[in-house]
Amino acid sequence: MAGGVRKAVQRKFKIRGYILKIEALEEILSFLTQFEDAEDEAIDLLLDEINTESLNSSILDKDSVHRVISRLLETNAAVEASPSSSNRSHFRIIDAFVIPKFCYDPIRKVFYEHTGKLQIHGDASAKAALYRNRFQLLFQRLCRDRHFAKPAFASELTHSGSGSCEVSPIQSLIGQTGRRWIMGVISQLEDGHFYLEDLTAAVPITSGFFVENTVIVAEGELLPSGTFQVNTCGFPPLEDRDESFALLGGLDFFGCGALSTEEKLRLLESEKKAVNDMFVILSDIWLDNEETMEKLATVLDGYENVEVVPSLFVLMGNFCSRPCNLAFHSFSTLRSQFGKLGEMIGAHPRLKEHSQFLFIPGPDDAGPSTVLPRRALPKYLTEELQKHIPNAIFTSNPCRIKFYTQEIVFFRQDLLYRMQRSCLIPPSTEETSDPFEHLVATITHQSHLCPLPLTVQPIIWNYDHCLHLYPTPDTIVLGDKSEQKAFNYTGITCFNAGSFSNDSTFAAYRPCTKEVELSAL
Repeated sequence: MAGGVRKAVQRKFKIRGYILKIEALEEILSFLTQFEDAEDEAIDLLLDEINTESLNSSILDKDSVHRVISRLLETNAAVEASPSSSNRSHFRIIDAFVIPKFCYDPIRKVFYEHTGKLQIHGDASAKAALYRNRFQLLFQRLCRDRHFAKPAFASELTHSGSGSCEVSPIQSLIGQTGRRWIMGVISQLEDGHFYLEDLTAAVPITSGFFVENTVIVAEGELLPSGTFQVNTCGFPPLEDRDESFALLGGLDFFGCGALSTEEKLRLLESEKKAVNDMFVILSDIWLDNEETMEKLATVLDGYENVEVVPSLFVLMGNFCSRPCNLAFHSFSTLRSQFGKLGEMIGAHPRLKEHSQFLFIPGPDDAGPSTVLPRRALPKYLTEELQKHIPNAIFTSNPCRIKFYTQEIVFFRQDLLYRMQRSCLIPPSTEETSDPFEHLVATITHQSHLCPLPLTVQPIIWNYDHCLHLYPTPDTIVLGDKSEQKAFNYTGITCFNAGSFSNDSTFAAYRPCTKEVELSAL
C-alpha cells in the first residue's frame, strides 16, 4: 500500500475528529486494497458509516473499524448478487430537454434548482438571464481560484499588483489608477466598438481575444479617456472536476440523478471491468448518397465479424446531403431512406441484438429551426427505421451519456469553422498552432459547448443551460466536418470524429480506458 494512501487515511480521519490506532489503520489499508484507483471514495464511504456508529471514544481501535468494514462488504456482496442490480443499464442517454437547470445565488453563494416549466419562447428577461447565468457560473469558479481569491488581509501590497490578482468590478474602476484585473463579457454595444461588461458596468477595450460574447479575464488600466487598455487577457481558469463536485453538495447538473458514495464506489468497480465496451461514432451519414451507404455497409460488416461487437453506435447528422429547409420537398423519400438504413442494420444480426443505435440530428436536418438545442429527428422520418430496429434511440443535439460514473457529452455542429470566422483576432500560437486545440480550450474554459454570438448561432434562451459544461465532463465528442482530431486537455478527453460522407472518417472510443481510435476507410 502506497504511503500516499496511508497519509490520506490519517488526514481524512483527523479532519472528522478521529484518531486511529495502528491496528485500526492496518485494517483500513487492507480494506482499501479491494478498491484500487477508488481509494478516496472508499475512505469517504467508510467515514460516513463510522459516523452512524455509537462510539464511546474518538480513538478507533481494530474491533470498531472491523465491524463497520464487515457490514459494508456484506452489503456490497448482497447488492452484486441481487438480480435487481442488473436492471440499471450501464449507460444512460440523457436528452438535452430533460437536463435540470441550476442558477447561482451570488448572495448566499450556492446553486439552486429552477422550478417550474421552462418556456421555449422566453421573454426578454430570459435573454438577459442567459448572459447573467453564464457570467455568474464562471465568476463563482474564478473566485475560488487561488490566484484570484480575495486575500484575507488587505494591504498596500494587495493593491499594488505584486501580491494578488483580485478581480475588481468594472464600476469600481472609476477614479482608480494603476493596473487592475477585471472579468467581463466581450460585447458589441455599438457597431464596430467592443466593450467588456460585467454585471455592474461596461468599458470600451483597445484589444480583445476570441469571440464576441465570450467571458475573459483581463489585466489593464483605465485611461483618462474612459477606455480600458488591456495588457494581458485570457479565459477564466479551469476548476478540477472533483473540486467542483465537492462544492456542489450532491446537486445533479448532468441530468441522470445524483449517485450515493456507495453506489459510485460499486459502479467504479464495474467500470474497470467493462473493457469490452466500445462506442463507434460516425458523423454526416448522407442517406441519399449511394457511396456513403456503401461505406456504411462496409463499416457494419466489419464490426459484425469482430469477437465482441460495439455496445453503442452513435450516428450523427446531417442525414441528407442537402439542407432540409423550406426548399426541401423530399421528406417522403428521406423517410424511405431511413427505412433502408433500418434494413441494412437489421441484416447484421449480432449488431441488431447486442448493439444500441443512437441518432443525433445535425445542423441541417429536418426540424423546427436551426436553434440549439435541437429536438430529436421528427417521428415521421424515423418510423420506418424503428420497424426494423425497435430499440433505436433518437435524441437531441447536444445529448449526454452516463457510462457507469463517466459523463460523456455529444455535440454535432461545425463549430471550428464558425469559431474561426467569428474570432476577433487570431489566437496566440505560443503554446499551440493547432486550431482544434484552441477550440477545445475555448469551450472548456467557457464551460459552454457553443460560446458563439447568438446572431451567429441562435440558442433557446431558457435552455442555454443544456450546453453548459460544468462540472467539466470526462469526455466531449464533437461531430465537426473539419479534420478528425483527438486532444486530451487537463484530463478531459475531447475528439472530433470527422465527416464520414466527405472523407470516410469515423472514431471508436473505449470509455473504460478513455482510448480514442481515429479510423478511416
